[in-house]
Amino acid sequence: MRYLTTAEVAERYRTAESTVRYWRQIEKGPRGIKIGKRVLYPEAELLRYERALIEGRDEWDLAS
Repeated sequence: MRYLTTAEVAERYRTAESTVRYWRQIEKGPRGIKIGKRVLYPEAELLRYERALIEGRDEWDLAS
């Protein structure tokens, strides 16, 4: 399984790293996992998030 950093997720979604951190703080967007001091995002989680958006699910409920 491939894991992406916050910087890689920000690049993927063409947004700032601070935005990705904010999403994590308010529990919006793809779920990250903390490994040591780093937060990483499993690529499968990003795909789940994107699929849900394509299906039209409410973006605020996707992190739960």
